[in-house]
Amino acid sequence: MATINKNYKKLQGGYLFTEIAKRTKDFMEKNPKVKIMRLGIGDTTRPLSPAVIKGLSKEVKKLSNEKTYTGYGDTEGNKKLRMALSLFYKKRNVDLNLQEIFISDGAKSDLANIQSIFGPGNVVAIADPVYPAYLDSTVIFGRTGEFVNGKYKGLVYMECNEENGFVPSPPKQKADIIYLCNPNNPTGSVATKKQLKAFVDYALKNKAVIIFDATYVEYISDETLPKSIYEIEGAKKCSIEINSFSKWAGFTGVRVGWTIIPMDLLVEKNKLNSLWARRQGCMFNGASNVAQEGALAVMSPAGIKENKNTIAYYMKNASIIRNGLSKIGLKVFGGEHAPYLWVKTPNNLSSWEFFNKLLNEAHVVGTPGSGFGSKGEGYVRLTAFGNRKDVEEAVKSIEENLKL
Repeated sequence: MATINKNYKKLQGGYLFTEIAKRTKDFMEKNPKVKIMRLGIGDTTRPLSPAVIKGLSKEVKKLSNEKTYTGYGDTEGNKKLRMALSLFYKKRNVDLNLQEIFISDGAKSDLANIQSIFGPGNVVAIADPVYPAYLDSTVIFGRTGEFVNGKYKGLVYMECNEENGFVPSPPKQKADIIYLCNPNNPTGSVATKKQLKAFVDYALKNKAVIIFDATYVEYISDETLPKSIYEIEGAKKCSIEINSFSKWAGFTGVRVGWTIIPMDLLVEKNKLNSLWARRQGCMFNGASNVAQEGALAVMSPAGIKENKNTIAYYMKNASIIRNGLSKIGLKVFGGEHAPYLWVKTPNNLSSWEFFNKLLNEAHVVGTPGSGFGSKGEGYVRLTAFGNRKDVEEAVKSIEENLKL
């Protein structure tokens, strides 16, 4: 008799966005003439840049001709794209060979699937609050116990709070796999080199592996802040870095990312690079040839310039939100080196109470912080990914209609 993976029964995260949709729908049905403004969206809205469109079109045209048609590509990814990424990292004084770079169909899938190369007994550490994909994949792979009083047994939670600037410290107890997101989703916080070095030192001492989600590093404007874990000495011996074109080049629907597993990274004397290469060869046929050509265009001088303008657009949105909410007395974190803003709820309101207040009084939808973990309670996440006019309208509505 076939059986199911019962770990799926433990999952809790699906409640958040289902409940947001339900409450928003109920409000709209009761108030059909009211315009709803969404500042909780995690998807990009700006169109692909001209260089990227040109790259995508070039590859599509090749597929229409028998002489230039391409089928399966390299499982590791387009060699030219991997070379471009290697040069991209070299500008940050990080040396990578092509065998250490694996092209993916986006960061999210690899952030979850990477756990398949580790044994079942590994203890996982995550930040709290946390991006749900790390948590849910850990549950699915059977590395937690039951969900009790808002937390999973057997999981190490690294608390992020106002006192530590929403950047966690390394675990005090045993952890074998450590998920870090920098800049952080949902809080918008950014770690310094000193803070990342503490994690690298912990991992080296305890033979742990850091899984470093660098999806938002292109939003960092302070040159003293690290944009890669490999800027930290020793990180190649203990860290996997996963990144994506989604949030800085608009590839949320195009789907291209990359994963870096250094040759120096060993677990029980085994090269994780070789294990991941085997896993990809078995379970992945590579990202779309068309999408990879678009990604290669992102890495061109024109692509870099155009997408820096896209980043600047979103960060201007973040500044508008941050300034507007701060002006009326709300406490706002993030939004300086990340497209996320972490807003403290006023008057000790719960996350959901403040969600309701924003919706009912200002007609703005955010994301309750409690949906990202117990330490997210008392906050709401807003994002800067909207259209400028919509963002300005939402902020104006909050300024004029929110009763504090």
